[in-house]
Amino acid sequence: MLASNIGAWMQTVGAQWLLVDEPGATTLVALVQTASMLPVLLLALPAGALADTFDRRRLLIAVQTFLFLVGLVLTVLTAAGRMPPALLLGLTFALGVGQALTLPAWQAVIPELVPRPQLQSASALGSISINLARAVGPAIAGVLVAQAGVAVVFAVNAASFLIFTLVLLRWRAPRRTGGDSPERFLAALRAGGRYARHSPVVRRILLRAALFIVPGTALWALLPLVASARLGLGSSGYGLLLAALGVGAVAGAVVLPRLRARLSASQLLLAAGLVFGAALLVVGAVPRPVLVTVALVPAGMAWLTVLSSVNASMQLFLPGWVRARGMSMWQIVFAGGQALGALAWGALAQATDLVVAHVAAGALMLAGAATIRWWPLREVGHLDRAPAVYWPEPHLTLDPDRRVGPVLVTVSYPVRPEREAEFVAAMQVVRRSRQRTGASRWGLYRSGEQPDRFVEVYQVPSWGEHLRQHGGRMTGADRAAEERARALADGEPEVTHLLPARPD
Repeated sequence: MLASNIGAWMQTVGAQWLLVDEPGATTLVALVQTASMLPVLLLALPAGALADTFDRRRLLIAVQTFLFLVGLVLTVLTAAGRMPPALLLGLTFALGVGQALTLPAWQAVIPELVPRPQLQSASALGSISINLARAVGPAIAGVLVAQAGVAVVFAVNAASFLIFTLVLLRWRAPRRTGGDSPERFLAALRAGGRYARHSPVVRRILLRAALFIVPGTALWALLPLVASARLGLGSSGYGLLLAALGVGAVAGAVVLPRLRARLSASQLLLAAGLVFGAALLVVGAVPRPVLVTVALVPAGMAWLTVLSSVNASMQLFLPGWVRARGMSMWQIVFAGGQALGALAWGALAQATDLVVAHVAAGALMLAGAATIRWWPLREVGHLDRAPAVYWPEPHLTLDPDRRVGPVLVTVSYPVRPEREAEFVAAMQVVRRSRQRTGASRWGLYRSGEQPDRFVEVYQVPSWGEHLRQHGGRMTGADRAAEERARALADGEPEVTHLLPARPD
């Protein structure tokens, strides 16, 4: 992945350099970034659904092969002098499509490669990879463009896709659970959205990420202008500033395990937000290169701390059957926050100046860090997210098709009067479990004829969707929540499955 990330940054620099002498170069050069990032925003959710629906290893191999072929076409046509701007932007967009398809699948694969206790460290290494690539890739590309030409840069990027493909061919993924047939694409999309909508933990993680990324993007977006306009530095000085961020990221990965042993996830985010907010104020207000460089080192540590923490929290919490779809939402927040944030901070700097933009971003960062008191990042490492197949197989007289739906499931619980309040409270946790794993509607009712009998009623879009609840969508945490509720009932609950009544 480090090789692939470096190749991606080299590709961007090479494409931009190829356009600098074209008419309308200012717009064309900016469009290179747009062509690279737009597919992530447009395709992240469909890519997540594909990665959860199909074999992730085969999907990654197919996508990397596609990216290699696109890189090969770029290399050959550029070397032949047949690369007009429109074709270059189109092929850059194709590379962006491939990257958009890669990201959710790769993020979902990491928990299959790394033991659960090491996921946070693996996430930190991923953040180091991104920061090192951001610093090293453009520098390597600059040297290769000057010495050998843009076509060589494109060739190196194509080779990075080939290397990734060869590694994937040697890896054998563990067998996945979660149903006896692949989900349909549209149903998988809806299931992913339903899971996030009914998961307070996922929503909180995405909120914490957005509160950091949007103001934090001001540093990355405006740093070239700070280097040239405020600090009077050239390209080498700008490279030194990026190197300071990279050094901070590496240092952050080294000290982060010790910090995690002493601080909670929320305390880490609070500290990182305060550090990054202070760095934004220094970068924007202090016109001294040495002080700005020094301030960027802890900023790099804070950036890595937050991104690795929220990324690892998502991977730790999401069960395997929906992991890629959940990670695609994280990618949308990450890419969208940077894209919209960069646009907003650039517009503010254009309307006022760099100092005002950085002070505003720093103030917003500090305010966002302060909200940790009301919106803390929840600890998820202790939760059991392994698949739990504990529901008995439904035994029906009818033999419904998997596409039949909607299906109404009722569960009747006898509950003693002294346990009613506690039972109703426990069922609220069960409600979210049902809705995350497939229920589109849920309700808890009390029988008017038998006041000691409570009836849970939930609707699932299809019989196949309900069978997936039986076959692997539940986790150990879902099982524990259901067992707490059932322990308050007086006897075993009665389950019925109601199918649509169709006219003959």
